[in-house]
Parts: sequence; structure tokens; C-alpha cells
Amino acid sequence: MTKRTNGTRRIMVALSGLLLALGTALAAAPGASAASDISTVAEGLEKSPVYVDPGASDLMSDSDAEALSQQIMDSDKPVFLAVLPADFPVTQDDFGALRAAVGERGVYGVLRGDTFSVRADPSVLSGEAARNLQTLGRTAGPDAYVDGAIRDARGSAPSSWAAGDDDVSTGALITLGAVAVAGGAGAYALVKRNKRKKAEERKAALDKLRVVVDEDITAFGEELERLDFHPGEQGATDAMREDYERGLDSYEQAKSIMASAQRPEDVKGVTQALEDGRFSLAVLAARREGRELPERRLPCFFDPRHGPSVADASWAPPGAPVRAVPVCAADKARIDDGEDPAVRTVDTDRGPRPYYEAGPAYGPWAGGYFGGGILPGLLMGTMLGSMMASPAYAYSDPSAGGWGGDGSSGSDFDSDDFGGGFGDGGGFGGGDFGGGGDFGGGF
Repeated sequence: MTKRTNGTRRIMVALSGLLLALGTALAAAPGASAASDISTVAEGLEKSPVYVDPGASDLMSDSDAEALSQQIMDSDKPVFLAVLPADFPVTQDDFGALRAAVGERGVYGVLRGDTFSVRADPSVLSGEAARNLQTLGRTAGPDAYVDGAIRDARGSAPSSWAAGDDDVSTGALITLGAVAVAGGAGAYALVKRNKRKKAEERKAALDKLRVVVDEDITAFGEELERLDFHPGEQGATDAMREDYERGLDSYEQAKSIMASAQRPEDVKGVTQALEDGRFSLAVLAARREGRELPERRLPCFFDPRHGPSVADASWAPPGAPVRAVPVCAADKARIDDGEDPAVRTVDTDRGPRPYYEAGPAYGPWAGGYFGGGILPGLLMGTMLGSMMASPAYAYSDPSAGGWGGDGSSGSDFDSDDFGGGFGDGGGFGGGDFGGGGDFGGGF
């Protein structure tokens, strides 16, 4: 038994040496070092709840990061922590960019040098609780932040964490070790080829989505023009001007996110912005016409470009059970008259198809409009529905709102909630963390 154990140990030591040598070669290879930017941080947080920048190893050790990651994953809570060096390049909207890039509701903590900052989606954590966590993290460190966030956060962890590192799974490491024995150069070529293939697949998926999303952005811009509202017009009130400003901001935000999108998941931020903008225009229209303000609901299930839904209607895809779906006034009238609703179609290899029959590529697009957790039930029995049933799109906190609920409609990523950069110790700007307040300044 001892002989076998010692032999195994010698083999593992030899393999470890080869892997170390290979790792050194990869690190020295052109382009192998990690880029310190928001996209790199987002990619790290998609794979693990804790990301430590290579330049911030003095702030958190690998063992501590691994322990915190395991603690968060065991809790099944959407809690994120990024540890960055003090000289990490910053902008005025780093938190908003990070939230959009990750594309997941959650609590986001960032330790940058000796500053600690927190932002959160209102459906996951209240504004007061987020402020408390920021204070806790600054005074007691990231361990205390993680403990408090796990305790208070609502929702579930992203499924991408359970899937592990796409690029370096356990099986891949074993394979890489075997290839390292045969030759480091071959391993490096294999890694490069796999990464290139993944990048090509992401680009192809994003290009497919870009056509649909650009149509949505254009349609919303046309709605703004048809509105023909002028802030200085007779009868305009401050509330109307605020509604109009929110609509314009949503339009600009959608264009900005799409222009910088690198992965299909980034599209969720675009459609979330468009959903919020359309509701602002619906409220503005009601104010101008003297009508009762509309209830905050999900957009029309059949085509989100129709605007916020006004009621629920019974519907079923072929061969699947009947369920209630949110519909706009026009589609409700069509259904009441025995006609088919006006369904959004997209191009597929089989020709134009309803978006919910076009496959999982449209998951990020639909997830941004409908918030996630309610969507699997709406899409049960469709191609897209089976994919949307994963926790990555879950919205597991009914008390925080849902379609027809308290008004959040699941699309609660607000740039105000995530405003500000990984700055130099500023504050919350005196705003309301979860209610559309100003999160200006740094931290």
C-alpha cells in the first residue's frame, strides 16, 4: 500500500512540475496575461462568485478567495465579490458596466485597493441593506460583507457557477496534464484553439441577436418621435418631463450597451432598458391624456415592442398546456375576437418563426424583457422554455415583485442603482440606492 502511495505521489509531483512549466510558458506567451478591464472582471464573476485580479494578490490570497467562493456557492445566493488593485483603471460608470456585462441580478461588492463599495438590484437587496453592507465591508472587510450579503440577499445563484469554469474544467485539467507530458507546445496550441472557437461561437450568437435587438432599439426610437412631446409645451408638468427624460435615458442606455456588447448575455441589459423606457412613455401618455396611471406589468408576451401588458390571456403553444400570459390591449382584442395575436418572429434556418420557437439563442433577449423566473412557466412546451428553466434566469423572490405584482416586473436593472465607478472613497451621493436615486460619485 505504501509503495503504491509513494509511486502515485512521485507521478503527481512529476505531473505538477510539467504543469507548472507549462503554466509559466503560457503566462509568458503573447496575450496570455489577464487584461485588467471590466470585461475580464465580468468573465471571472460568471465562473465564480469571487474574482481576484492578478494585480490584487496582496489584498486576498487564493485560499481565502476559494473559501469565500465556496461559502457563497453553498448558500446558493447571488452574491458577487471582485478584488481589484488600487490602480485598476476606472470610469464614471464601472458598476453599471459590470452589472450589464455579468447580466445577473445580485449583490455586487468591489474591493479596490483600500476602498470597498457595494451595489445591488432592488429585487435582491434593499437600499438600506446595501448601504449597511458597504459600511460593513469597509470596516470589517470582505469576509463580513459576504456573511451579511448571504444572510440578507434574495434570489438564487447563477447556474454558470455550478457549471464551473468553461475553459478549465477538471476533465480539461487532466487532459491538459496528459498533453503537457507529451509536449507544452502542443498544449498551448490546444488552449489557443479552444479559446478561439469559443470566441467565434459567442460572436456568431451575438450577431444573430444584434439583428433583433437593433430592430427593437429602432422601434423604441420611433415611439419617442411619434410621442411628439416637448418639455416646454403648454400643460407640461415636472412629472411629465421626468417621464420623458427617463424614456430618453433608456433609449441612450440601450444603444450604449448594445454598442459595447461583447457576448450574447450583454443583450439582457439592452432589453431591460427598453422595457423600462416603454413603461415611462406609457406613464407619460396617461398623464398627458388625464388617464389613471398604468400598473407596472411585464411587456406584451407576444411582442415586447407592443409595450406594457394590460391584462392576462389564456394561451398555449401547440401540444402544450394552457397558461396565462401578459398581453397588450391590441392582442387581447384579437384573442377575444378569436383571432391570432401579432407574434414577434425572427429569422431561423427554417424560415421566420415565433421567437419562443427559435431556440436558446434568444434567451438573453427574452430574459431582459421578462425578468427570468416567470418566463419558464410562460414558455413551457416551447424550445426556448426548456433553456429558460435554468437558475441563470431565475427570479425567485415573488415578494420583490413580478408581472402584475408590486411594480418591479422583474426588469429592475436601473443605471441609477449601479451608478458610479470604482473610485476613491466618495459616497452614495445622497441618493436612494434602490429607488432610482442618484448614486453619483465614487466610493
